[in-house]
Amino acid sequence: MTRSRRITFVAGAAAVALLALALAGCTSEASGSAPKSDSAQGTVDVATSGLGQILVDSQGRTLYLFAKDTGTQSECTGACASAWPPLQATGNPTVGGGADASLVATTMRSDGSPQVTYAGHPLYLFSGDQNPGDTNGEGVVAYGASWYAVSPAGTQITGQASSSGIGY
Repeated sequence: MTRSRRITFVAGAAAVALLALALAGCTSEASGSAPKSDSAQGTVDVATSGLGQILVDSQGRTLYLFAKDTGTQSECTGACASAWPPLQATGNPTVGGGADASLVATTMRSDGSPQVTYAGHPLYLFSGDQNPGDTNGEGVVAYGASWYAVSPAGTQITGQASSSGIGY
């Protein structure tokens, strides 16, 4: 093999390796440690927490609204959506006891995927909530605005601000 062919071969192999690393990085960021949304059913239910009655998903994880959202349009994408995964549904969302079915709908995200809304607010989970009933996202200011748990009436709950020290 001549020297120029060897350099071309090595450069090509390096490019393939870099591309594989870049793709692996995108995959791990998307899957990360963030909670997975209820992509199959998009369940909205009600549970009692230290904040009172709040909306939760089918696994009892707190659902949040983002004060920066305008109407049903989500303003949380990219890194924001990794930290605050949208509650998604592939079909009609499921409504549990205590939630008002007339307030549940879906909206299309900028990536074309459907996101569950409640009283016109896109709903999100929080990656800092590790267990059902956690409300670590309450009052957090991140990605340009505040995050709040949602009441069964569809309003933000303004409880004790989070002291989790999470800085986004």
